Amino acid sequence: MKIGAENRKQVMWASGLGLLALVLMARWLFFTSGPTPIPAAPPAASTPASPRPAGGKKAVLAPSLDPTLRLEWLKQSEDAKYEGRGQNIFVSRVDIPAPIAPGNTDHAKVTPPTPPVAVTPPPPPINLKFYGFATSHGEPKKVFLSEGEDIFIASEGDIIDRRYKILHVSPMSVEVEDVLNNNRQQIPLTQS
Repeated sequence: MKIGAENRKQVMWASGLGLLALVLMARWLFFTSGPTPIPAAPPAASTPASPRPAGGKKAVLAPSLDPTLRLEWLKQSEDAKYEGRGQNIFVSRVDIPAPIAPGNTDHAKVTPPTPPVAVTPPPPPINLKFYGFATSHGEPKKVFLSEGEDIFIASEGDIIDRRYKILHVSPMSVEVEDVLNNNRQQIPLTQS
């Protein structure tokens, strides 16, 4: 195998680029191995402010890049009190004031509106149809249920469609529980 006899320019360019890569790699390894010191921030011209000045307003401390722990800043944040209006931020509700009649000037008799009562919707109905059951000697009763195009065969205690549990099988109905919504329903035998 010959190297460079045919294409001398390409060999020279490749060796030059390789040498440049070695120099850059050596420079990167030797000059970036240690942490670079950060110059210290100049000391503040004024003394640190007290947490509560005489005027009753909160002190505003100038931001600094100095990483030292400032105990007076921590003390100021500990003494802060929440002065909100007492609203629950997790409830989305808009208080609409009651309209005042034009002739009514007595504001003491106006009662605030009562908050709306949260009504939970009823659980969805179980959409299974009970077509019948089968019994064989020595085995538990099996029921035939359908939901749309799907047909299920189950016995007491089985869970079908990863949602409905068969609780009790009788000759004229089957008791089914929706395990997702904790809803029990009697499904009567349908004639078709």
